[in-house]
Amino acid sequence: MIFRFSEIFQENPDNTITPKRNIRIRGAVFGPQVTFGPGVSFGGINIFDFKGFNIEANEEGNVLNITGFYKV
Repeated sequence: MIFRFSEIFQENPDNTITPKRNIRIRGAVFGPQVTFGPGVSFGGINIFDFKGFNIEANEEGNVLNITGFYKV
């Protein structure tokens, strides 16, 4: 499935982003309790590089497995 960035991540007033649900990126699982700051990489991916992109992901139980990012 294809999702908009804003469907999966919340942009916070302090310039961080938070997953709205459990997500998996390259094997690492993160939930809504995790906040990503600019310049921080998880699984070799800096989520900030993909703000505004579409996201390809598959539902796997209660986790959204992110498989790709696509420029709109």
